[in-house]
Order: sequence, then C-alpha cells, then structure tokens
Amino acid sequence: MAVVSLGTYEFEAKDAPEKFPAPLLYVGWDDHKMFCAPHCVPMPPDTVFGDFVNKVLPDMYSAHPDFAKIAWDKVEWFDSGKPFTPDMAKTMADNGMGHKSVIRFRTPGLTGLGGSGF
Repeated sequence: MAVVSLGTYEFEAKDAPEKFPAPLLYVGWDDHKMFCAPHCVPMPPDTVFGDFVNKVLPDMYSAHPDFAKIAWDKVEWFDSGKPFTPDMAKTMADNGMGHKSVIRFRTPGLTGLGGSGF
C-alpha cells in the first residue's frame, strides 16, 4: 500500500546525542537468544575497545554459560551488519562507533545452550 505524505514533519529529535550522558551503543550476541534483544548502553567515545570487551561485555553477558568459553581471538565482529575487525587498543570513536551504532558479535562453535541458539 502506497503512503502519501501530507506535509513535512519538523520537530526536535528526542534521541539526539546531546540528550544522553554518552553515545548510545547497541550490542548483540548472535545465536544467543537468552538475551532477546540487543543491549543498549551509553558508551563514552574514549572507551578503549579492549576495555569494552574485557570490562563491559562481561557485565552484560556473563550470566550465559557460553560466555566463559568464548575464544575472543576468533570472534567475528559486525558494525551495523558489516564485518569489521576492531582495533582493541583504539577507542570506540577511533573504531568508528558513534551514537546509536550497532555492534554484533558471533562466537564460532558457540551457538547457545547445547547448540539451541539460546
């Protein structure tokens, strides 16, 4: 069904970056539906990516039994659906992360509880 706009919409965005303490970052772990949706966290742009992996991700995902089994050197990373290789020594901003960026990671060999995707 076609939609026809009756005019322009001019309003202040409610989710503009300056309305948050830090840029929002969406984070999802592929094949682990125990977490039904990506987490959304404020992530300061000067956070080092390695610190994000070692300090932030455990707070989000360590409740899952697969988390302790992750081989971080084999993780496949995606930035807004496109594969990328983060530089663990650089900041989120240096790795191209900004307000409302979406990061997903896939852990080869780990596909949820007993391979169930959960």
